[in-house]
Amino acid sequence: MLVIVVENAPPRLRGRLAAWLLEIRAGVYVGNYSVKVRDMIWGQVEAGIEDGNAVVAWRTNNEAGFDFITLGVNRRIPKDVDGMKLVTFLPEIPDEEDFSAL
Repeated sequence: MLVIVVENAPPRLRGRLAAWLLEIRAGVYVGNYSVKVRDMIWGQVEAGIEDGNAVVAWRTNNEAGFDFITLGVNRRIPKDVDGMKLVTFLPEIPDEEDFSAL
């Protein structure tokens, strides 16, 4: 199983992903491909993501049963904790307007 989620992706990348995978929600693509095809599809994402961000997750034989990698800027950052990949959040940057009330 292969899942790719994109945000702020250009339409041409979304169309390219839709040629290989089923878009079950806006920006959420699923399919079942070999490692070689998965790497080819992810290469297309890397080449075409521009200012957007993406994550790919796939089934694998580890403790969690899956693995994932990310691309682009996002508050969610993968972090390895004792050999298990978890997700941590970057702190929110307050708006300048928030300081005007102080």
